Amino acid sequence: MSYLSFSNTIPSQTVSLTEDLFRLMRTYIYERTGIFFADNKKYLLESRVNRRLSALGIGSFEEYYRALMNGFGSTELALLINSITINETFFFRNEPQFATIENHILPQLIMRRRQEGINRIRLWSAAASSGEEPYTLALIIKEKFQARFPAFKFEIVGTDINTQVLDVAKRGIYKEYSVRNIPAEYMQKYFKHEGDKYSLSEEVKKLVEYRQLNLFDKASMRLMRDFDVVIAANVLIYFDYNSKESVVSSVYNSLNKGGYFFVGYSETLYGVSQALKPVHFEKAIAYRKE
Repeated sequence: MSYLSFSNTIPSQTVSLTEDLFRLMRTYIYERTGIFFADNKKYLLESRVNRRLSALGIGSFEEYYRALMNGFGSTELALLINSITINETFFFRNEPQFATIENHILPQLIMRRRQEGINRIRLWSAAASSGEEPYTLALIIKEKFQARFPAFKFEIVGTDINTQVLDVAKRGIYKEYSVRNIPAEYMQKYFKHEGDKYSLSEEVKKLVEYRQLNLFDKASMRLMRDFDVVIAANVLIYFDYNSKESVVSSVYNSLNKGGYFFVGYSETLYGVSQALKPVHFEKAIAYRKE
């Protein structure tokens, strides 16, 4: 089934999602992404899937769900995910975490790698959204570490399930909301301001490699290996316990021994993983692979 199979008439108002169809849609999304919509989030799923109904000219959730189950989902799933995922972010969000990475973790990792005769550090922003988080890491490395440690190769990977925001990340063009917390010296050196847009320099952009990735996909996660730092802030809140356990287990396997995992301030690995040990820094908590 293709887009051309649907009416070109866009519904003039949102349609309602019945309880039965809510559970069917919720299960469809959960089985493919691990994202779980609790009963009290029915309104949220309804409003976001309505965007896809309007875009496709579909008049009911039943018709949309039937299309997903009859093969249309192979092309529609990515667009559905783009509609249901939230991508609220900005540069230097969770600033204490970045300060911890800059002042404690990276110096420690560099010292250890030197002793081991290894000259590579790998960092992964696992929910990169529109790029502000991995580019914050890139700014810190560019400004504080590259010149001091020219023999070291710093690799940053940014992934997200949402293909739309990854396109924004690759362009590296932002508005004031995204850049409002960036230190003035970084703004002057690495951004070009034109009108209401701020364009990140190519020398910083090239430090980050972007990939589309579903954290719930075990096969894809097995390809993510040898990382020293993983950040997955404000991701686990969208998963139920089983999904969290699956994702955290995969991240554990992705980390090098002695590597660090960061989650959001409202998130915890308590009761989810005993393999990753909490390490308390001055204003941040990281989880370390022993």
